[in-house]
Amino acid sequence: MTSKRYQEAGVDIDAMTVALGKAKEEIKATRTPGVLSEIGLFGGLFDPSEAGVEGECLVASTDGVGTKVRVAALMGRFETVGQCLINHCVNDILVQGARPLFFLDYIGTGKLNPEWFAQVVHGLALACKENGCALLGGETAEMPGIYQGNDFELVGTIIGAVPKNKILDGTKVKSGDLLVGLPSSGLHTNGYSLARKILFEECGYQVEDCPVELEGASIGEALLAVHKSYLHPVLPLLRKECGIHACAHITGGGVLDNLPRVLPQGLGARVQTTALAPVPIFPFLMQKGKLDRQEAWRVFNMGVGFILIVDKDKVSQVMVALRKQGERPELIGSIEERDGVLLED
Repeated sequence: MTSKRYQEAGVDIDAMTVALGKAKEEIKATRTPGVLSEIGLFGGLFDPSEAGVEGECLVASTDGVGTKVRVAALMGRFETVGQCLINHCVNDILVQGARPLFFLDYIGTGKLNPEWFAQVVHGLALACKENGCALLGGETAEMPGIYQGNDFELVGTIIGAVPKNKILDGTKVKSGDLLVGLPSSGLHTNGYSLARKILFEECGYQVEDCPVELEGASIGEALLAVHKSYLHPVLPLLRKECGIHACAHITGGGVLDNLPRVLPQGLGARVQTTALAPVPIFPFLMQKGKLDRQEAWRVFNMGVGFILIVDKDKVSQVMVALRKQGERPELIGSIEERDGVLLED
């Protein structure tokens, strides 16, 4: 039984044990070749040789979903933030050509609620299975002195692998390369502090409101749209010689800050802002928040979730391959000798 004094201090060990016990079956369902350990050990064991990546380079990345969890709490829907976390991290290592192997999550909260915890884990497990990634372990911490009430934080670390001769580091990018943009599903996991301020504080919307501009979606539904994974359409192309010189995952900082991260010194980009029609939440936020284009494209992804930098002579075959995978790629710009990213209509 939980210590009475510990429970009085705000931590219920029994509730946490029950919640974790219920999540074990879903976590087990993400098991992939290479996983050697069971849930509940102090560390997760993984054998790269069993996963077919022995001798490859490991790629690691850590991220979170930020204040999107506040929207989830307002909606009482928590499965999408789990999916968002996995997909975000999968995309981050995909930029360097890696496929995911396993994931470790961290959930910190003021008071563990078994219902929302189960939904979060369901989302984590669902996205792991979709991306062929094992949910190898994690940590759940109940800290009422740090998190207030039912507030919680969701972050995690992904480990993937890439053959040394397939690593993408941007060194092949050259002037004249073309930018292929893949659509986002919404805000993904960035810009929520500004979006919440505009919609909830300044405009007074509630999550259930359905402004006509959102074309049938409620405020909450538009904000909780799942962060899209680009693994399945993009990774097969990265494993072939098809002229892809670099990739960029458009997260915090938007196209303006993320695209230059993969460009050699002396090269910049020219981006057509109207090439990809964004989902309605973006023009809605610009209008309601009175945001100028430069700020909007630096805070939000503005409908561009992932960018491929492709040799101009091979861009047609890349576009065809992406369409066969169900994607809607568009040419959104080019690489040139300049500083930074120039936005054009």
